[in-house]
Amino acid sequence: MNRGIYYMTVITASLLKCTFSSAQNNVIDEVVWVVGDEAIYKSEVEEARRDAQMNGAQWNGDPYCIIPEQLAVNKLFLNQAELDSITVTDDDVAQQVDYYYKERLNMAGSEEKLEEYYKMSVDQIKNRLYEICRQDYIISKVRNNIVSRVKVTPADVRRYLKDIPADEIPDIYTQVEVQIITLDPVIPQEEIDAVKSSLRDYIDRVQSGEVSFTTLALLYSEDPESARNGGDLGFFGRGEMVPEFSAVAFNMNDPNKISKIVETEYGYHIIQFVERLGDRVRVRHILRKPKIPMESVNNCLARLDTIADGIRNGVHTFEFCVAAYSQDKDTRNNNGLMTYSEHPSVPGVSKFRMDQLPQDVAKVVDRMHVGEISDPFVMQLNNGKMTCAIVKLKNKINGHKATMADDYEILYEKVVAIRQEEALEKWIREKQRTTYVRISDGWNDCDFRYPGWGKQ
Repeated sequence: MNRGIYYMTVITASLLKCTFSSAQNNVIDEVVWVVGDEAIYKSEVEEARRDAQMNGAQWNGDPYCIIPEQLAVNKLFLNQAELDSITVTDDDVAQQVDYYYKERLNMAGSEEKLEEYYKMSVDQIKNRLYEICRQDYIISKVRNNIVSRVKVTPADVRRYLKDIPADEIPDIYTQVEVQIITLDPVIPQEEIDAVKSSLRDYIDRVQSGEVSFTTLALLYSEDPESARNGGDLGFFGRGEMVPEFSAVAFNMNDPNKISKIVETEYGYHIIQFVERLGDRVRVRHILRKPKIPMESVNNCLARLDTIADGIRNGVHTFEFCVAAYSQDKDTRNNNGLMTYSEHPSVPGVSKFRMDQLPQDVAKVVDRMHVGEISDPFVMQLNNGKMTCAIVKLKNKINGHKATMADDYEILYEKVVAIRQEEALEKWIREKQRTTYVRISDGWNDCDFRYPGWGKQ
């Protein structure tokens, strides 16, 4: 019986990142596909299916058709990488391995449960993850080489917009541009002193052998994610943490010593060295944040209320007050204009959908008109700290169908994505025709996304 037509998105090794291949229950593993001189085993497919389900994957079709076909596609990419002599370094892979291991550890709840689930030791799990992430990185390089040849011109974008049916023209959601002024409530020195005193006490207790650093992190650290792991931050590079933290962490090398107190934008830390891997380091930390009295918050809101009234009455412009008062380092040199970026290496843009704004800002802006100055409000920053703010709604673009005049960048990116997907599909189909493929009986009764497997 035919398994049915399905549609699938490209699944790279990152979706199949925990495909731990092994014979199960002492039964000899079954080869279900052969691609070139590489075998795909039934255990790979089974464990990929279970792991993808753990990640919440929803199969739009039969997973016993989708998974082995994508594993076969991955082997085509890996074969091309060998032909092109594409390699990766340990540093390229280490961060991903650590991220995926911590993700699995959080799901399992403990190292013991993780080992039980995978029937492997922690070292074996990490070694297997390393190989899978290495392949994922190589595959991404091959894919990037293929799509880098795609070129899109303004004429291509106009043609795309002209040819698609009217009901398929992309919808542009309502977008806003927002300027912001923030003031941080004053934290009393006695509160800072109390936090530092607690951290010094933790240092004394650990170094005296009374209690472990891990236990204190579980009990007292105000970094929820790492606290669950006993303060463990996993491996990270020098540029992945704020400079003050990295400067201390990368100068440590003795697991038996605790750092002095380190102040960052997040609060106050103490750090314990765990291990080093190349130019990456692994540490534990305990974070404590001084409490802000309500009196300080109210004083901050009152000061912002005065600033807002001055702007509304024409005493000063919003831009002048940004330069004179705002403590938001990300917007102060940009007239207070908020921006966001999907990735640190990508320049920020100022047009936000409402769901892209910080939640506290979105609640205020939703009720405003263009040019209006908000009342003061309290908001929580990405670093977990509290600040007080006023905002100005600089611009609002209501939802509409995309046009060349207003939305060229969005349309351009959509056309690029379509052309890149077409280039990848063309490459895969050409590679199919020159690669030996054999599919075992019972595994070829599928309407594959890429017909033609084994028909050289």
